[in-house]
Amino acid sequence: MSEIKIREPLLVELSSPGRRAVRFPAADVPLADLPAGLVRDDLPLPEVSEVDVVRHYTRLSQFNHGVDINFYPLGSCTMKYNPKINEDMARLPGFTQVHPLQPEETVQGALALMYYLQEYLKEITGMAGVSLQPAAGAHGELTGVLIMRAYHRSRGDTKRNKILVPDSAHGTNPASSAMSGMRVVEIPSDARGNIDLEKLKAECDDTLVGLMITNPNTLGLFEEHIEEVVQAVHDAGGLVYGDGANLNALLGIARFGDMGFDVVHLNLHKTFSTPHGGGGPGSGPVAVAEHLVDFLPSPIVAVVDEDEEDGLPTFGLVTPKRSIGRVKAFYGHFGVMVRALTYILILGADGLRQVAEDAVLNANYLRVLLQDTYHIPYNRLCKHEFVAEGRWEDAPGVRALDISKRLMDFGFHPPTNYFPLIVPEALMIEPTETESKDTLDAFAAAMKQIAREAHENPEVLHEAPHTTPFGRVDEVKAARELVLTWFDWAKK
Repeated sequence: MSEIKIREPLLVELSSPGRRAVRFPAADVPLADLPAGLVRDDLPLPEVSEVDVVRHYTRLSQFNHGVDINFYPLGSCTMKYNPKINEDMARLPGFTQVHPLQPEETVQGALALMYYLQEYLKEITGMAGVSLQPAAGAHGELTGVLIMRAYHRSRGDTKRNKILVPDSAHGTNPASSAMSGMRVVEIPSDARGNIDLEKLKAECDDTLVGLMITNPNTLGLFEEHIEEVVQAVHDAGGLVYGDGANLNALLGIARFGDMGFDVVHLNLHKTFSTPHGGGGPGSGPVAVAEHLVDFLPSPIVAVVDEDEEDGLPTFGLVTPKRSIGRVKAFYGHFGVMVRALTYILILGADGLRQVAEDAVLNANYLRVLLQDTYHIPYNRLCKHEFVAEGRWEDAPGVRALDISKRLMDFGFHPPTNYFPLIVPEALMIEPTETESKDTLDAFAAAMKQIAREAHENPEVLHEAPHTTPFGRVDEVKAARELVLTWFDWAKK
């Protein structure tokens, strides 16, 4: 690991006695003393002007990479451009100023929005019921597994404790299963990146709760034997859970319900337009088949009355008969729901299908551009993403990490590294539907130049990035030995 390189002075003390960013007007009420201990006397608060504050935070923001700056091909995360009108809708006062504890009759607009979003998601997935409560994808996974567990227990089938998870699934799938108390069994992939059918069938017994399958999987591949997979699980009395985080490859083309899935979660913050990353916000609605509707988390939004004169519905919150209960405070991340419904309404059915078609077209275009330069172990028609190896036998010192660090010098965010684990030195690349051919050509050209450098001058890769404010850091040490403030209190 090379030593950290700082390209320019970052930690500069800007404080100067007497400077102020804000001057408050004289108080028109009696002043009160702060409670003892609320502010430490020895706290070295900086004294800076308003322009210093603005420049400081603006400068920090420029160190970060975002999809509004350049290409962000982070595989399986759908880091796409999101129309700004969706942000405007989410910031309308009528949405931002409601409170979840208001009486239902005062928030009919918000409830209507949630209801129609539920209905659209039912149509898009081919499922019978939807809960908007889960706060993110992994939360939706856990909710789905709890629904599956509750279904079996309601039938007195208590010996079922096993969840099957393919090795090509999202990494959160086994974690979500384990959190619910289930025993996780990994199912390997075959030579074409599908589930190994014989290994799957060998695990389909009377202890099976179900299968959690990501489709398309993290290799970017659609399961070629999906009907046989679903049938094998159902024949054993199990349920099939679909990780719908990669739904942007299927919109308007294929539906989980039509494939026989029992449960599926969606990532509104990926497929349906909310800025992704930075820890939130997220939204992971769960959709279920008819036989699981009664187990959905409570409450869900329903039409509770309809005016006979004007036909206008009244919306309310209801609890399904066998609900697993509440999985989040209140009703989910409402702002994400506003963005998602806006996105769906603007695009319409034809537009949503085009999202999938363009995502698949872009991924396959980029795959073909790179397949002669990078080894793609499962090199068949992909969906939204593909996985290449970041290594060459005749360039033994170069790894996927070197390639990703070097990409930063070209202004591109690196792809996902080292996942899925079944591909050595993995580079998982997802171009999304919003990127132009020009951008994809530029990215491919950068990747090809990096490949040449790997063979002709590998030190350029080992020392990359060269143009960023920071050079390489020890990321493991940074995660384990956190430095969360600029001031070292230990040395004080």
